[in-house]
Amino acid sequence: MGETIRLTSPFDGFELDAYHAPHEDARRGGLVLIQEIFGVTDHIRELADGFAADGYEVIAPCFYDRLERGFEAAYDEDSIAKGVRYSNTTPWDQVAGDCQAAIDALRAKGPVFVAGYCWGGAATWLAACRCDGVTAASSFYGRRISELKEETPRCQTILHFGKSDASIPMDRVEEIRALHPDLPIYLYDAGHGFFSDRRKDYHSDSAKLARLRTLQLFHRAAGSKGEE
Repeated sequence: MGETIRLTSPFDGFELDAYHAPHEDARRGGLVLIQEIFGVTDHIRELADGFAADGYEVIAPCFYDRLERGFEAAYDEDSIAKGVRYSNTTPWDQVAGDCQAAIDALRAKGPVFVAGYCWGGAATWLAACRCDGVTAASSFYGRRISELKEETPRCQTILHFGKSDASIPMDRVEEIRALHPDLPIYLYDAGHGFFSDRRKDYHSDSAKLARLRTLQLFHRAAGSKGEE
């Protein structure tokens, strides 16, 4: 359904690819959809198409293009290690700039939202804290939010975590809650990656509820700005 477009990052002028899924029916807003460590895979494109069916114009930037254009990792051990290495060598300032490029491509048409998963969950938090033009953000199991927890979102933001996520102990979640007591943090009876039907920890009920909460947030936030 979508197509590949090019974005120019204000961080360094680099041109990165992005998957662009046009909205269906009435436009509810723009959405920057942020990848896991695996890159812009068929799963991310499928999620983008799903949000487009809900009325959102979606852009999913390829954040690792400076390291390997078109990177898409599988779920085997070697691919995961490569994805982790790429995520660790991609600086947050650069990520914020790439996010801003996607936001800027959407913001003239109405409200812009951000959602992301795993590494993208932390990048979503980053965008909510640093980028201009974000109306609301929904972050899924962002382990590396702990590196950015002292920063404060500038827009309505919600977080989703799995109670049995071995990579994100609940004490890390509570640290975030202590620093941001008014921030909605939703906990699910699930593990890491519960939103992805490609992962062993996929939990259908939790994924459906988290998606519903995300869409409700976007709807409310757009209405509160009078931009619906």
